[in-house]
Amino acid sequence: MLDSFNRNISYLRISVTDRCNLRCHYCMPECGIKLMDHRDILSFEEIERIARYGVANGIEKIRITGGEPLVRRGIVDLVKMLSQIKGIRDLAMTTNGTLLDQFAQPLKQAGLQRVNISLDTVDPFSYREITRSGDLSSAIRGIEAAREAGLSPIRINCVVHQSAMEKDAQGVARYCLQNNLQVRFIRKMDLEHGVFSRVIGGEGGNCAACNRIRLTANGKLKPCLFSNLEFDIRELGVEEAFARAIGLKPESGTVNKLNRFSNIGG
Repeated sequence: MLDSFNRNISYLRISVTDRCNLRCHYCMPECGIKLMDHRDILSFEEIERIARYGVANGIEKIRITGGEPLVRRGIVDLVKMLSQIKGIRDLAMTTNGTLLDQFAQPLKQAGLQRVNISLDTVDPFSYREITRSGDLSSAIRGIEAAREAGLSPIRINCVVHQSAMEKDAQGVARYCLQNNLQVRFIRKMDLEHGVFSRVIGGEGGNCAACNRIRLTANGKLKPCLFSNLEFDIRELGVEEAFARAIGLKPESGTVNKLNRFSNIGG
């Protein structure tokens, strides 16, 4: 599927929930957010149908996101459903890792291929401060569980304020080097003011080569993270929503005043 700038759209990111078990400063306020009504959240059957249409029309890579996707009840069942769609070359998940010690093996058996794990520091005190409630040891156990399950390559997403030379980022870099993990540094973004940059060690933030569209947990298909454009799958139907999202995908990101990282999947 080519957009109007001749970019091949082959990557679908699916947010399955706006809920999370952490409260990271850059993602949500300490008091939390107004959560979507459960009735508005896409069912697994709806997600599967949307994914099947996408794959039949050129989507090759699917990433499951949140919120925190592992808090969605039955998430292993969804992974199994998606893994059975012929044509998916890469089925991955982005997670904070704190529940992976419970889920890594079942996810692998269900067909998940790999994970990206968010880790902004390897200092327990900084981790609790950044996440407002998290325990670093649970994230580390999750990383080890992912390794043991064969969810590889394991990529670590580290959010930085300015650069990869910051103290916490350097600690993460050393940890990844010692444990044979891939690391990507993501500069802190601001949807409302359009602040984003290229991911160090990854492909994100390069608008000229962007090949992705995003599905929110309540069924809005978004052509760009930094755009207010979104097309309701339930109102328009899958085919029309895809056509509009791809046909109107902007050349580059601007601002997004409708969404938050907690409900769009980052």
